[in-house]
This record gives sequence, C-alpha cells and structure tokens, in this order.
Amino acid sequence: MKKLFFIAILLLLNTQLSFSQFEPNYDESKIPNFDIPDPLTTFDGQKITRKGQWKRIRRPELYTFFEENVYGKIPAEFNDFSAKILEQGENAINGKAKRRQVELSFDRNGRTLHFTMLIYLPKNVKKAPLFLGYNFLGNHTVADDENILISEAWARNSDKYGISGNKFTSATRGIRTNRWAIEEIIDAGFGLATIYYGEVDPDKDDFTDGVHSLLYSQGQQKPNDNEWGSLAAWAWGYSRAMDYFEKSKDINSSKVVVFGHSRLGKAALWAGATDERFAAVISNDSGCGGAALSKRKVGETVGRINESFPHWFSGNFKAYNNNEEALPIDQHELLALIAPRPLYVASAQEDQWADPKGEFLSAHYASEVYKLFKKDGIATDEMPMTNQPIPNTLAYHIRTGIHDVTDYDWEQYIQWAQKQL
Repeated sequence: MKKLFFIAILLLLNTQLSFSQFEPNYDESKIPNFDIPDPLTTFDGQKITRKGQWKRIRRPELYTFFEENVYGKIPAEFNDFSAKILEQGENAINGKAKRRQVELSFDRNGRTLHFTMLIYLPKNVKKAPLFLGYNFLGNHTVADDENILISEAWARNSDKYGISGNKFTSATRGIRTNRWAIEEIIDAGFGLATIYYGEVDPDKDDFTDGVHSLLYSQGQQKPNDNEWGSLAAWAWGYSRAMDYFEKSKDINSSKVVVFGHSRLGKAALWAGATDERFAAVISNDSGCGGAALSKRKVGETVGRINESFPHWFSGNFKAYNNNEEALPIDQHELLALIAPRPLYVASAQEDQWADPKGEFLSAHYASEVYKLFKKDGIATDEMPMTNQPIPNTLAYHIRTGIHDVTDYDWEQYIQWAQKQL
C-alpha cells in the first residue's frame, strides 16, 4: 500500500493540470469531416511513385514541416559527450544478465548536463540487440535491484517534495517493475537500456534547467518558436544513447529498438524519424502528437495538449490549437517517416483519451509508404479485435485494459522484434 501511495503522489506531481473547461469528444458521429493528407503526394501536388522520389523529395519536405512546426529544430549540432561507468555487475536478473550504469555528460556554454543509463545485457549473447526506452520515475523504479543508483535529479526532487532521500528511495525502488518485462527481454536474447527522462529535460514548462539551456545564445531564456520543445529534447537523448551504443563492444548497435509509452511514445516516434540508425520503433499509447490522427479531434486535441503541456512542442505548433484542419500534414505522415524500418503502434481499449482508432488509422494510412518499399503494413481500415495483433513490418495491436505498459504488450514486442531483426 505504501508503494501504491507513492505512485499516486508522484503521478500527481508529474502531471500538469489544466483548469480550463474542456469536453473531449468520443463520439464517432461528431468527428468533423476532413481529408487525409496523402503521404505520397507532395505539397505542390507531385505524385510519388518510386522509392527514390520518396527519399529525395517527399520525405525531406514532410520532415522539415514536422521539425519546424510540430516538434521544433535543434538550434545547433550537439552530440559530443564523455561517458563514465558508474557501476557494473555480472550477476543481475537472477544471474542471467550483466548490469552497467553509465553516466553521459555534455558540456556547452559553461553548462553541463548529465544523465545515467541503466543497461542490462544477457550473459549468453556476445553482441546483444537492445530495447531502449525512457522511464518516468527513475532508473531505480524499473527493477527490484538495490544496486541501481539514484540520479541526482531524482534526489533533488525528493528534497523538493519534503521526503528524505533514504525514505524516498526505499519507498520507490522497484515500483514500476510491472512496466518492464526485463527477465523476459533477457530470456529472448535482448538487452534493455533505460534513462530517467527528467534528467535529459525536466517535464515542466521551464526551459532553464534541461538540455535546452546549453544551446542558448546570450540572454536567451527559452527556445525560439521554431525550436525544440521537450519531446524533441527527449528524442535527442535517445540519439545520444545510440552514440554510446555504437562505441560499445557488447551491444549490437545495428539492432536497437527505440520504445516509448505515452508522451515518451511521442518522443520515440520523433527519434525514429530523426535518427535512421534506430532499427525499429515502438509507440505504446502515444495518442495526440504521437500516433493518433490530429484531425479526428477525439480525446486529447492539439489545443488541449498545448495548453496542458506548453513545453512539449515547438511554439509554432500552437498555431493549430483548435485549428487542426489547417494542418497540411497529419500524424500518419510522422509514422511514414520511419519507413521502411519496422514500426509497432499499440493501443489500449480503455484509453479513449489517446484515441485508439485514430492510432490504428494512422498506421493504416502510413502503410502506403511501407507498400512503396514492398513492406507489409495495415491493409484494412477495419480495426482488429482486441488482443489480435497484426505483426507486420508496420504492426498494430489494441489490447484490453487501460493506458499502461503490460506483460501482454512486451510479449508482442519481443516476438515481433525477434522476427523483424
């Protein structure tokens, strides 16, 4: 009960509440009429019929729109880091895995950013493929492992909330094991790397204490309207983890699957679009600004998400608050940017806020680009039954249950990744 209480408190503290009146629509008959932008037709009307045209013409213009008007541009090249192993062990996860904790440090303009990766690798695989994902509540929460270090950022939060570090640690260690099927991942021959997302950029409408401030010009206090919000910052962090994997002798960097749930599913999709080194991408319940079609206006809308979380997207995205019909793109074209690499979009039946049907249709409409590359996607616009996955290169499932990551989800992801990679 004590751990459940702390989960509830942490989730409340981690959620920015909007007090404006907002009535979400869940009625399919009230969805406005709209046209689905064709991912294979350019903004000036040119039809794309060949892979080379997609790579040379259509993909760059779609990418540029998302970069400048949705997630925001990174204002400068910024990927130099130092890596320090903080701790390692050879007998983790019931003796099946090696554990490594690595601090990556970034210095720029007199400021320094640190974040720590927790990595588990199977002992019986020489160069392991890997799932990479952020966690919401600290590395120490993903496994019941007393060797996992508590990040400085998380320790500062414990003081802020009036909880002594030791009590905070003992109450929260291992409270999110339910979202990370670590032993099953290891048994399947994969590794897992995870990072507390708040170390890369704290999840609040304040751009002074995350990675953004390292790239400010003199006197700047927040990103410009076409520059990166927190989602793009978290995507940047995913790519810096990949930089480290490329230098690691026991990780197969050509087989890294970037994974994210909810807001971090949005970040995973953008990371997959921006960094083609990721071999595959998994979006779990990513909803508005992630996999779900914006123009449906079901559940969370562009206006609502920008009001509740004004720091997630670029300032330019606010031009589409309650104005989704003006968007020349929709989120299926974000999914298409990942083609032809494997992509898994997953929904939960009771997670209507994230618009499961909008996530499914987005995968369906993105499939035209996968088809161009002779890859199987979602051919039908009829949603599958619950717990009946479509495990193609562009895969989808909707499971029973709520907005969460479950063992069922991981069972599908592991089997799919084994087949695709």
